[in-house]
Order: sequence, then C-alpha cells, then structure tokens
Amino acid sequence: MCVRRLFQPSSLHWAWRTTALKHPLGRLQGVLRWTHSRGRSYRAVIFDLGGVLVPSPGTVAAGWEVQNHVPSGTIVKALIRGGDTGPWMRFLKGEMTTEHFLEEFGRLCSEIAKTPVPVSSFFALLTSERVAKQFPVMTQAISQIRARGLQTALLTNNFYLSNGKSFLPLDRKQFDVVVESCLEGLCKPDTRIYQLCLQRLSLKPSEAIFLDDLGQNLKAASSLGIHTIKVDSPETAVKELESLLGFPLLVGVPNTHAVRKTMEIPQDALEKYLKGLLGTQYTGPLQLLQFDHGQSNPTYYIRLADRQLVLRKKPPGTLLPSAHAIEREFRIMKALGNAGVPVPTVLDLCEDSSIIGTPFYLMEYCPGTIYKDPSLPGLEPSRRRAIYTAMNQVLCRIHSVDLQAAGLDSFGKQGDYIPRQVQTWTKQYRAAEISSIPAMERLIQWLPLHLPRQQRTTVVHGDFRLDNLIFHPEKAEVLAVLDWELSTLGDPFADVAYSCLAHYLPSSFPMLRGFRDQDVVELGIPTVEEYFRMYCLHMGLPPIDNWNFYMAFSFFRVAAILQGVYKRSLTGQASSATAGQSGKLTESMAKLAWDFATKEGFRVFKEMPATRTLTRSYHAWAGPRSPRRTPAGVRSHSTVAAASPSPEAKRGLIISPEGLSPPVRELYDRLLQFVEQKVYPVEPELQRHQASADRWSPSPLIEDLKEKAKAERLWNLFLPLETDPEKKYGAGLTNVESAHLCEVMGMSLYASEIFNCSVPDLGTMEILVRYGTEEQKARWLVPLLEGRIRSCFALTDRKVASSDASNIEASIKEEDGSYVLNGHKWWTSGILDPRCKLCVFIGKTDPQAPRHQQQSMILVPMDTPGITVIRPLSVFGLEDPPGGLGEVRFKDVRVPKENILLGPGRGFEIALGNLGPGRIRNSMKLIGNSERALALMKTRVMSRVAFGKPLVEHSTILADIAQSRVDIEQARLLVLKAAHLMDVAGNKAAALEMAMIKMAVPSMANQVIDRAIQAFGAAGLSSDYPLAQFFGWAQTLRLGDEQMKVAKMELKHHSRLQEPAAPRV
Repeated sequence: MCVRRLFQPSSLHWAWRTTALKHPLGRLQGVLRWTHSRGRSYRAVIFDLGGVLVPSPGTVAAGWEVQNHVPSGTIVKALIRGGDTGPWMRFLKGEMTTEHFLEEFGRLCSEIAKTPVPVSSFFALLTSERVAKQFPVMTQAISQIRARGLQTALLTNNFYLSNGKSFLPLDRKQFDVVVESCLEGLCKPDTRIYQLCLQRLSLKPSEAIFLDDLGQNLKAASSLGIHTIKVDSPETAVKELESLLGFPLLVGVPNTHAVRKTMEIPQDALEKYLKGLLGTQYTGPLQLLQFDHGQSNPTYYIRLADRQLVLRKKPPGTLLPSAHAIEREFRIMKALGNAGVPVPTVLDLCEDSSIIGTPFYLMEYCPGTIYKDPSLPGLEPSRRRAIYTAMNQVLCRIHSVDLQAAGLDSFGKQGDYIPRQVQTWTKQYRAAEISSIPAMERLIQWLPLHLPRQQRTTVVHGDFRLDNLIFHPEKAEVLAVLDWELSTLGDPFADVAYSCLAHYLPSSFPMLRGFRDQDVVELGIPTVEEYFRMYCLHMGLPPIDNWNFYMAFSFFRVAAILQGVYKRSLTGQASSATAGQSGKLTESMAKLAWDFATKEGFRVFKEMPATRTLTRSYHAWAGPRSPRRTPAGVRSHSTVAAASPSPEAKRGLIISPEGLSPPVRELYDRLLQFVEQKVYPVEPELQRHQASADRWSPSPLIEDLKEKAKAERLWNLFLPLETDPEKKYGAGLTNVESAHLCEVMGMSLYASEIFNCSVPDLGTMEILVRYGTEEQKARWLVPLLEGRIRSCFALTDRKVASSDASNIEASIKEEDGSYVLNGHKWWTSGILDPRCKLCVFIGKTDPQAPRHQQQSMILVPMDTPGITVIRPLSVFGLEDPPGGLGEVRFKDVRVPKENILLGPGRGFEIALGNLGPGRIRNSMKLIGNSERALALMKTRVMSRVAFGKPLVEHSTILADIAQSRVDIEQARLLVLKAAHLMDVAGNKAAALEMAMIKMAVPSMANQVIDRAIQAFGAAGLSSDYPLAQFFGWAQTLRLGDEQMKVAKMELKHHSRLQEPAAPRV
C-alpha cells in the first residue's frame, strides 16, 4: 500500500522515509549512459524507501491502530501537526533524540486520540525486521540496473535510532549514493536535498530517474528536471522503469536457485532424453535450476534452446509407501487441462529410473507470479481481496469437474475420504515418527471418533493454498494450479479448510507463513467466514457446522507431512534446504490441530439437546417425583419443596448463550452488539469524565446511551421471573438467563448503569417489587425503573465488624408515630450521586429480640433532615463517581412509620430473600470483568515485544492465558449451576452453591485480572485501561468471601464423612 493513502491531507508537504548509510560510498567513476527508445539518456536511478523499496509505513500505522484500539488516523494527524517545526519533522532532520521524540510524539498522539497512545509500540513495529523487508522485484531491478553500469541512489527522509545509528533495513551495497535527511538536516520535498543527491552522483537532473510514491516529492524532483515515476505498486513501477531504460529488469527465473548438491541429476542423460522427446532441432547448452518452492517432490527449471520446461521427479532413496506419486500428478493434470481447469500443459511421463535416477514428468513452464507470502505485502487491500477471490473461484472450478466426462471417476475411491485420509496420514506419521508427540497421539485417537458424513465427492487437490497457484502478473487471474501430488477423489470441504491454514498461522512461522498476527480486515483479505461463505455461494451449498473438525484434520495432516519432511532431511532426501526445521514444527502443528479438536468437542457438547440428561444431571426438579433412594445424609434437590419451576427453567442447565431460548438469545445478541458497538468506543471519554472536576455530576454521554438502550428495549433486564412472574416490571428472565446477560454487562465498567441494572439500584428495585407496598412502589419503584432517580444502600456500621450483620448498632426507634434513625454508616453505595433520592437503611428496632429478628429495613428520603455525607471513600484510590461510596451520619432522622419494609424485625428476612439473585448477578459481572481482562491481555501480548520476541511467544504468558481460560470456565459453570438450582428448587436449596460462588468467583477474578495486569505492566495499573477498576471491584467482593460459612454448612451434613460420595445434583 502506498503512503499516499495514509498521508492524504493536503497540508502534508513532506514524506516520511527511513534508510541509513552513515558514510556514502564512493561514486562510480566513468558511469555508463543508457539511451531509451525515445533517445533520452539516463545514468542513474534514485529510489525512495517506504512505499517503493519496502512496504509503506502508512499500512503499518493503519494496522497498528486497529490492533491497539487507537482511533484511526491518529498517527497521521500527529505526523502532520506542527509542519516543519513539529516533532516528526525535527526528528527527521536529526534535531531530536529517539527518546525525546517518542515522549513528545506520544503526548501529541494522546492529545489527538484523547486517550493514551503507546507510540513506542508503533515505533518498534515500524523498525522491526518483519515489517521492513525489501520487495524482491525491486531487489532484482536494482541488481539489473547496476549490472548495466548505471548508478543507483537512495534518497530518503530518515531518522536516528536510540543506538545513534540511522535506520537502514536494506543492504547499503545496493547503492552508490545514500542521502539521509537526519544526516543532512534537510527533508524532501526541499529541492536542496535532491540537488545534494545529484551532486554526489555527479549528474545533471535530466540524467536521473526518481521513484517515489508521494506526489509532492515527485513534483519537487520534476521541477528540477528529474524524470519521475509514481509508485503505486512495485511491479507496475518496475515495468514503467523498464520502458524508460530500454532493457529488461526482471530477468532470470523467479523462485529458482542453483541445484543443491544432494538434488543433482545427470544432465547429459537428461539432455539426450529431451532431444529425443522434443526433436533434434533443440540444440544448445542445457540450463538447469532448482525451484525453491515445495517440500516433497524436487522440481527443476529447464531451458533448452528457446524451450522452457519444468521437470518434477520423485526424491532419491527409499520412500514411504504410496508417497510422492508423480504418476498420479501427471494423470490428473492431463485430465483437468482438458476439462478447463488452469494447469500447466503436461508433455510426458517417464517411469524409467535409469535416465535420471527416479521417475519424472515434464510440463511446459508457465510464467507468472507466485505469492509466497499469503499476507501479500505491498499490494492494495482491493488487490488482495481480488486475489483471494480468484483463488476461491478456481477451487470451485476444480470441485465442479464432471468426473465421468473427465475420465476421473476411477481416480480414487468414492466416499469415506476422511476416514481413509486419517488412516493414511496416521500410517505416514508412524513411518516417519522419531519420538512421541502427545498432541499427535490424542489426535490419532480423537479423529476416527468424530468423522463427518461426506455429502459430495469431487476432485480434491489435497494441498490447495496460495503459493501453489501461478497468477497473472497484472490481474487477479489464476494461470495455473501446481503440486497435484496429493490429489484424489474426496470431500471438497477438506480443500476449503486447507486453503485457510494461513489465517491461523503467524507471519513468523517457518515454511508455512501465515497472517494470524495481522488484521485481515485492514489487509483486505477475506476472513475465514467470508472465504467459506464465498465458496458455498459459488457452489450453491449450505454452510457446515463442523468446520473445526476439518481444520483439526488439516493441521493433523500438515503435522504428518512435516514429520516426513523432517525424516527425509535427516537422510538428505528432502528437496528443500529448510526441511531440517520441520522437526520442531510438527509438534506446533499438532497442538494447533488439537485446539480445533477441542473447539469441535465444545460445539458438539453445546448442541446436545437439553432433554438428554446424563447420570450426573443438573436437572434437579422441585416438587413431587417418583420416589428414589438417596444415601443417608446426602442432599437431594429433588425432594426440596419449592414453587414449581417456570417452563423456561425446565429447559435444563444452559451453559452457553447458544442454548438460550430464541427470544432470550435474540436479547443476548442485541445486548452484546450494543456493548461492543456503542459502549466500548466511548469508554475512554467516560473514563476522562470520571477523572475530571465534573466527575460527581452524571455524564451526559451515559444519559444519552440510556435513552438509546431504552429505545432498543435493553432496559431493566435484572428482575427474576419468580419475583415478577407477570413480567410487569422487567424482562421476565430466569436466574440462568439473567446470568448470561449479566456477564455481557460485566465486560464494561459502565454497561450496568446504561441498562439500568447497576448496584445499588437493582437491589433496591428488587426489594420494592418483592416487599414494597403499592404506595412505596408508586413513589419509589416507578421512578427507579424509569431511571429518573438513583438510590443508596446504608448497611455497614462504622465502628463494628459488619461482616456479621447482627452486630449492627444503628438504631431505628419508634417515637410519636414515626421512626427516628441514628447511626454512623460507611461504604454506603450510591449516596454521592446528585440523583440519589432514596436510601435503604438497616438498623435495629428491638435489640432484645432474637438475634435475627432485631434488624429492620426502612426507606429514607434523602432530603430528610439529619443526613450528613461526611466524605467519599475510595477503593485502591478509585472513587467510582458519580455514585461512589460514602461515609454518612444519620442524626435524629425522622421518617413515617409506613416507610418500614415488611414490618419491624424483618430486615434479615428481606436480605436473605434478595441474596441469591444479587449474588448471581455480581458473580456473572465479575466473570464478564474477567473475560474482558483476558481479551485485553491476549490483544496486548500479540502487539508487544520483550526480550527479542513478541510476548505471546513467551511460554509463561501462554501458560497464564491457558490458566485464566480454565479458571473462568470453572467459575462460570459453578455460578450457572447455582442459578439453575435457584430456578428449579428455590433459593434455599441453592444456599451452599451461593456460598461457594461468593468464595470462588472473586478469587478467580482477582487472579485472572492480576495476570492481565502483569502482561500490561505499568499500563495495567493506570486508568487508561479498565483493569485496575476490575481488580478493585474483585478485591472488594473477595474480602467478603464466606469460606467459614461453606465449612459450617458442609459440617452440618457430617454424615457425608461416613457415606460414599454421590453426585450433588
């Protein structure tokens, strides 16, 4: 991609370029002059760097911004800001150190983005070897230019690195002159820097050609009389340069090298054979080169006179059974060529091993472009998409061949392709096995047990991927499909899956490069989903559900192939010089395959009908059932009396959103979409409001999002169906259904309030629905449900251990027909919000009553005299405005007697009745916090480099990610089990599970979020990310865990110690 698309604003009067050569090489004396077809003479070609010789930094910036959640265009705006006196231009002129530049540039980017921008990460990526790779077409062009005696120069806007050297990702020996802005104190398009370059070349402007991708730079060069070429793509620019110079720049055979010593063949015998085949008129020296493409069958380029051929042969030595079947390659290519599939024209199959040592076949050489890097660097996104579309279409052509008409109906067995392939590749792996690989052993057991049912039989290529296709050099058209060694008749979806391998492999992966660590949307490459839909649309087929199986099988097969390549490398039989690396890669491929097998297992499990219960069933219905024997002392939920479960609850334990009923699933999807599309993008702005002087006032943005949530019917999603069976106040969800929605809301710090599901209001509303009088509901519940007012909850006394609620000292005394309240409370949630109009106060009405009948709950209007907010409290320095947590004194606060809830002495009863749903909600929101923390962690470690490699490649990081995934899944299942028991057997029956989740979930969240913070480093402790607030919330809940309560409840069932273990449900 050219820089022009990134640096679009007209105010940009310069270009960013990176090169280096601290001391220019001596200029070539007596340089030749080359005259092109129109008579103009040129003596030198001057190259820009970014967008000409290496990929444009514009692409780097755009992709990096997407991966790091930085607003699009931030980097460009910062580069432009300040013009000639801005930090970027001063950096290019050598006026700033790298450290000073990054500091100033980072502030500028953060100011533009209104959020901290980690510019050091961008700079590290920009200067990495992975990004700054020279285009091969330009390397070859420079070589040809110099071979003809012309000079070459590099003219670039460049900068110093922190080591004091200028950044040069190229071989400086390619250039006679290098002019760098940071050394000269001048930047393009200042004409003086062009004149300096010409002076060092000892040339007149008319004797030079200048290549750049920015119009303003070309305009400046042209004004001096230099001939210019605008570079939109390296290939097109080289062709234009060829026409100007009048000689070819792309000579030789791409992707070839001298024949490796172990792969040499007898040329005399081959030449004799060729003359017998082609005729004696083909005389002259035989040119023989080896293609560096392919890992299995050695492939050679042959030139005899003006005839160009390709020879493909079996490797020497003892081979694995049925491997390297070049005879089948020849047959299939001949048949497909007649059927209209683009393949090279085959000429002859020679099965006489006496000629060159092994059987071989010949085909015509097909010139064109082979894209070895599947990310297609240097191309426009639209061109990349067109290339992958053409790849998809030619695969459809292969799979549409009429087998009988093409004479291929006997080319392979009909049906059972995958079972046969699993068996074949298992045998191949065993034959090449050096040592045991655990993941391969698991796959060998798993694959035969999960075979898909084959729907169609077609020709399958067996190794269909981008670098086995020859493309037209100027358009997205496949000229030939290569490497048919593994072709047969089989399941076409195996080819489709195999062609998507690159989507799942990193760009650094040897031998099979991918682009997993790049943004395919930014690249313009179709996602796996888009690519598969495209195929199904072309073929008129419905999509399949078991895609993960096909990917598991594909990577298993690659692992087996790599193991064979590695074993051949040990004996010198491998055709590729890199084959020795494959031994380490087999295990990596096997692990990838097992990852997909695991995903497929989860998919099958989640799609199991809810009515199919296992022995350890979670279907614990309340009410009368058939008698069954239960070991003495073992709790059986089936005998606990409770309200009949709702029809929704009877659907069984729903462990994933896919199992929700269609209406609730639709609600879940809309909620998730709202959070991702409308909440995540504004989180930085909401965070800035929380840190501003106006933080104790409601955010207008939150209020706007509330109105949008109401309009989309994403409002009041918390009330359990058992509390609101008529769905009068809420969505009428079961505890399990509500749990899944709460996890989504927990993924953002702000989501709960936006959907009117935040504490303490949802607890207050639930109490009013359950226990409020009609008058109380009319006065307080309705405005709370509408979001017009907020509430607070005053439970914790300042001077006693309030973890034991019976210790509460605050008093509620009856006096003259009213209740008078006195107490010193703290950690009163929501009290600082200016919209807070109601306080739920807990105090003692009768200190002499039984221990759990002393407390009462009463509704207190916040405008009642005697309420004094002393100060806001913070959790780990976080105040959580505008509601916050406050310390408050109640002094002779008088409220009407009718404000008491349910009656004197019933506060504990109310609290326990409301305990279960609240605990489920809090736990699932913590799980949402944890999921978001893990997602942020994974994104972070893929974009940061430490100790010479990306964080994601460090084993400790991968172990932390894996452990976090396990911890989250375990905690979620426990919470969902508790919610399910509440739905079907009542809150009392689920008391033990509720105590367990109170203990387990905050601890889990604390550990998962801590690991994420560790991955972020200091940034994880800042307010730039939600991790610190997630951690504070988890720690707060963790302080109130109930390990002693769990122990006591377990000891009540002491007979379990004498009875055999039995399922709890």
